[in-house]
Amino acid sequence: MTNASKDFGEFDYVIVGGGTAGCVLANRLSADPEVSVLLLEAGGKDDWIWIHIPVGYLFCIGNPRTDWCYRTEPEPGLNGRSILYARGRVLGGCSSINAMLYLRGQARDYDEWAALTGDARWNWNSVLPVFKSSEDHCQGGDSLHGSGGEWRVERQRLRWDILDRFAEAATQAGVPASGDFNRGDNEGVSQFEVNQRRGVRWNTSKAFLRPALKRPNLKVVTGALIDRLILDGRAARGVEFLQGGVRYAVRARSETVLTAGAIGSPAILQRSGIGPAAALQDGGIAVRHDLPGVGGNLQDHLQLRMIFKVQGIKTLNRQANSLWGKAMMGLEYALFRTGPLTMAPSQLGLFTRSHAGAATPDLEYHVQPLSLDKFGEPLHDFPAFTASVCNLRPASRGSVFIRDADPASAPAIAPRYLTHDADRLTAARALRLTRRIVSQPALAPYRPQEHLPGSGGESEQSDEALAHAAGNIGTTIFHPVGTCAMGRADDARAVTDSELRVRGIGRLRVVDASIMPTITSGNTNSPTLMIAERGAQLIRAARRRTG
Repeated sequence: MTNASKDFGEFDYVIVGGGTAGCVLANRLSADPEVSVLLLEAGGKDDWIWIHIPVGYLFCIGNPRTDWCYRTEPEPGLNGRSILYARGRVLGGCSSINAMLYLRGQARDYDEWAALTGDARWNWNSVLPVFKSSEDHCQGGDSLHGSGGEWRVERQRLRWDILDRFAEAATQAGVPASGDFNRGDNEGVSQFEVNQRRGVRWNTSKAFLRPALKRPNLKVVTGALIDRLILDGRAARGVEFLQGGVRYAVRARSETVLTAGAIGSPAILQRSGIGPAAALQDGGIAVRHDLPGVGGNLQDHLQLRMIFKVQGIKTLNRQANSLWGKAMMGLEYALFRTGPLTMAPSQLGLFTRSHAGAATPDLEYHVQPLSLDKFGEPLHDFPAFTASVCNLRPASRGSVFIRDADPASAPAIAPRYLTHDADRLTAARALRLTRRIVSQPALAPYRPQEHLPGSGGESEQSDEALAHAAGNIGTTIFHPVGTCAMGRADDARAVTDSELRVRGIGRLRVVDASIMPTITSGNTNSPTLMIAERGAQLIRAARRRTG
């Protein structure tokens, strides 16, 4: 603690970050009345109406009220482009601004985690009950789904003929229909299920934090920008944070838990002198613990947004560009909580293989009855749909590293998309597959015409030409993970062990998406929630052991 810091007191647990994982941990740890818990969040309360109306993600992403508004470094694989890198800066974190899609990934993802960590508690059979424990599925509980938990899962409250025809085209192209993407094998085409309750976004602040706020042993502080950890030798004793221009120091009697996400958690460690020594020294940071993996191993899903103009079938473009259409959408939502204002960013999903040799699906599609040039711009004035496809298991690896010691400075984010040859080949295959689906009889009556990236001539159909085209249209689907990866003791890249403890630093854990050694085969929000549930179990078990 520095001399300039005001004393904020002492708590048993200090949780750093009020996003998806932080809200879960605040609930689970404060359930024990014998402990005191402090939750620190840099953003504000989730009390803005556009957080809760599902289509409001359009106003939340890229808005400093709810988003850190990061950008990547210029990406070689994206032909030199820098892109928006949204991260939630509000209670609920990314669950307050994301796509609301409930997806766990594949069984193989978690079996791989167990192999990489040597800990069977991370395999599919072990994490499935953790997923179920907090789930409240609209169809009730069974061997795969939970009922009565905090995390509500519902079917979407709208449909589009164009999406039904795309689903039919996918089956004609050999992709089977699916009734459930969360059974461990997500192959097939189906409507996504969403984290909503009767047409309203269901974020982790509503689900987990608000029910716990009445507990006298839980304190929540918003507007708290975390500077660095307070270290006593090789043990964490709390954090220093800034609020309203004042620096505070708060102590943790038991543990400090970083839940600031795949960008925030490594940045806090680095500002505290924990990370690769040479890079810290180059940045003028005093090295407290040389931990080479901090900020490395960044993985993300890159979506390739292919757009097709259509004729003779309704899409959202014309409706959203009409004052009458907007009025009718608003009225439908106000009266029934149905229609386009309940839309998740994607309604139709598809999981399939990019080639016959793939052991499990390695592609995910997000299909939308709309099109636009880029996020934040108006929808096109012609009818069209978007078929976004992403490589579920990218081989490219990037990094997150602070630029300086100022906690208000955005770190350098370099995902390194499409820099591995395997990813470039998968991108080429994905574009070809999309074209094959769109060419099926189910869509033929609507005369689909490729708008982006544009089919071009024969010379533009090689693997390399298609990979270059992918670099022009590719953008993040906002799934960064892996920058504080868990692993075995002999893995030099591992930042945390299988109990999420930071290697070489006592009384400190990371419990968020950054601990994933490899990215899950689908959207990452609910897997992060599962990690928080598991982390809470581990923390409470450690307290029982130490008395």
